[in-house]
Amino acid sequence: MEARAPVFEEFDPASDCDCPGCVHWRRVLPHSTTGRHPAAHRALILAAAASTTLAVGHTAPALAASHAPDRPGVPAGDEPETPQGGKAPLHGPGGRPVKPGGVAEAPAVTRAEIIRRAKKWVAARVPYSMSKYWSDGYRQDCSGFVSMAWKLPGNEWTGSLDQYGVRISKEDLQPGDILLFHNPADPEKGSHVVIFGGWTDYTHTYYIAYESTRPHARRQATPYAYWSHSGRYLAYRYKGLVGGATGGKPDSGHSDTGESDTGQPDTAKPEDPKREAPYPGRAHFGPGANNKYVTQLGRMLVARGAGRYYTVGPGPRWSETDRRATRAFQLAQGWRGRDADGFPGPQTWALLVTGKGRSIQATWLGGHGAPASPASPVSPASHGVPGYPGRAKFRPGVSNKYVTQLGKQLVKKGFGKHYKTGPGPRWGEADRRGVEAFQRAQGWRGGAADGYPGPETWRRLFS
Repeated sequence: MEARAPVFEEFDPASDCDCPGCVHWRRVLPHSTTGRHPAAHRALILAAAASTTLAVGHTAPALAASHAPDRPGVPAGDEPETPQGGKAPLHGPGGRPVKPGGVAEAPAVTRAEIIRRAKKWVAARVPYSMSKYWSDGYRQDCSGFVSMAWKLPGNEWTGSLDQYGVRISKEDLQPGDILLFHNPADPEKGSHVVIFGGWTDYTHTYYIAYESTRPHARRQATPYAYWSHSGRYLAYRYKGLVGGATGGKPDSGHSDTGESDTGQPDTAKPEDPKREAPYPGRAHFGPGANNKYVTQLGRMLVARGAGRYYTVGPGPRWSETDRRATRAFQLAQGWRGRDADGFPGPQTWALLVTGKGRSIQATWLGGHGAPASPASPVSPASHGVPGYPGRAKFRPGVSNKYVTQLGKQLVKKGFGKHYKTGPGPRWGEADRRGVEAFQRAQGWRGGAADGYPGPETWRRLFS
């Protein structure tokens, strides 16, 4: 007997935290809601999501399925049914199957192509439906979405997709693989499938999921393995996969702010630095990152003249040293602005792994692009940020050269409208309001935009 297609309701936990760390990770991973926060902060975010879920539950249609995290106080029996759709040819029952019965041959497809195809549905906000078919012929539900991304010859369902894949472990997951939960005892209860888009951080507790769910196809940071029934999801790799790399060739221009073709980290093992190892993804580099790619980056930078930046290491934990060394290499290429922000993009990585581009010269060791003696350290450097003298230099009643330096830079950057005279060495309300305006221009709010310059404010202001 042919089962019906699943209905799922969207739950989209969100974070409005505006601390610099969250802002950074929202820039690198715009859909990530957890960033590199401590477990306590993540718990608060999930608690907020659970609260929203409870509120929605009173007004949801009877057939809407809950894919929220397991929630204390909500009996499992209250979870609505999820009818499942069976196998169908392209464009629905009226279409013509490629082969009558059995498992059709799996067409060849690359990881990058899988993610690109998934992104098309996400960009088009294809509405979720268990009975409608998109213009490409694929059913607009979770299994139709995976069938489309994998280029299958027809529409599969959660009970048949595994025939087109091979089982893999969590540690082997790479973009383009899937996480599948099929409930054979009761296919209409909870069955679902998502495309794995890459880990959001080194802890491997959250990943980017591409999926079709109510109200439309989406891309979202998701706890491993899913919001509910987490322990019952299995990882599969498409049998027709060709080419192991997820990323394409590096951009030909100077811009270094792009991502790999997947838009998310590639968890493939890095190859010998002497070979053209694929770019692992921007999410592997930045505050809180701790992985082997940071070590590999540091070693390549040392080989290109950045050894004086490293007093120890290079090591797996990202630090200001890595950022300064990366920026020095970018400046050596003649890049400026966002192209020389100290975070390695695909073009930076390509030049390092191939040995191309200009190596770091002594003139770039000053940290801001100004000539400096390779042996002369930049002072001060509080919190690892060159030139930053510490927060104590900026508070009511203080008077020093750093206040003047700060004020002049605010004016230079276009945030000097609060100055009636000056800037000068004595800290005043004009300084605070100028800093606050600059912080808000970064997208920060609350305590992150208090008008007192911290190390991240200083780094951005003088970059």
